[in-house]
Amino acid sequence: MSLTSLFALAVALALDAFAVAVCSGCTLKEVRPVHFVRLSLTFGFFQFLMPVIGWTLGLTVRDFIETWDHWVAFLLLLWIGGNMLRSGLGSEEEERPDEQDPTRGSRLFMLAIATSLDALAVGLSFSLLKMSVWGPAILIGVVCAVITALGVLAGKMLSNAAMIGKRAEVLGGCVLIGIGLKILYEHGVFG
Repeated sequence: MSLTSLFALAVALALDAFAVAVCSGCTLKEVRPVHFVRLSLTFGFFQFLMPVIGWTLGLTVRDFIETWDHWVAFLLLLWIGGNMLRSGLGSEEEERPDEQDPTRGSRLFMLAIATSLDALAVGLSFSLLKMSVWGPAILIGVVCAVITALGVLAGKMLSNAAMIGKRAEVLGGCVLIGIGLKILYEHGVFG
């Protein structure tokens, strides 16, 4: 596989992470450098790790993983998106700062896993093609980290726009649920 093809693959794999990063940038009241670092490093690491895991698993559990990976991603995104919707539609007195930061704790790891499960399938295909996984996995991780940082920046700019304002979290929840539904659609669940 050429470097150009690998780069295009890395960008394609990072698009879900970009969308989540935009939503995260919109929901944060103040975006600080630590938010960029947490999201970029975590998403980039998981985008690196998943192809390695998929490559390692190879053909032994391929059918099982392909049967369930889209459902796992959907349920994680539905849960997180639903919580964002509930929080965005609730009163401001109910908000707790720790729950609103998508760059912390279990919420961060669930988002990273949900957006990187497609990279697991890519790792499986590398195994089938008898390709080394290390170079492509590093490229995928680095590209994802950069694109994630750009997504947070875009989300920060959007959250300052008057048209989004306080309801950015509702929009973010809808986008996450939409990504989950898109994943199910791409796996033929709806047709």
